[in-house]
Amino acid sequence: MRRLLKFLHEMGAIGFMGSLAALLVMARLTPPPSALSRYALMRGAMDETAVWVVFPSLILTLIPGLLAIAVTRAFHDAGWAWIKAATGILIFAGGLHALAPIQDEARLSAEALAGRLDPATLAGVSGGEIGTLWLLLAVSTANVVLGVWRPRLIRRLRPEAAE
Repeated sequence: MRRLLKFLHEMGAIGFMGSLAALLVMARLTPPPSALSRYALMRGAMDETAVWVVFPSLILTLIPGLLAIAVTRAFHDAGWAWIKAATGILIFAGGLHALAPIQDEARLSAEALAGRLDPATLAGVSGGEIGTLWLLLAVSTANVVLGVWRPRLIRRLRPEAAE
């Protein structure tokens, strides 16, 4: 069970971090909204990547990681494991925060391409969107470092040890 959880956790992390890198490349290559057909195509690709790779990979990383902490007794008192759990939950929330504008802009650009929306209302790729992706990638990298290095950080006191 432990090996399966570790395998799933690592495969999810590979997919998550790779898809974040892919989104960063796509964001960099996205033309301005004035090139509407190319802009809508790239935003659609970003949306599909977010929905079909980022989100499932994020779930595949988070759930086995939390289950591994729950079923592995040695992780119960390991400070690094609890830091990974906390930052993993923050990555999940940040991931949801990052996916919303990608999905919204893809939907809006498709509507503009269909003639149902003024293309001037499209936002384009924002610095905040790119910054959020970089931040998620940085925190994910820190989590990998914690999982590989496993530093001796804080340890929770067991009730019997406190007496």
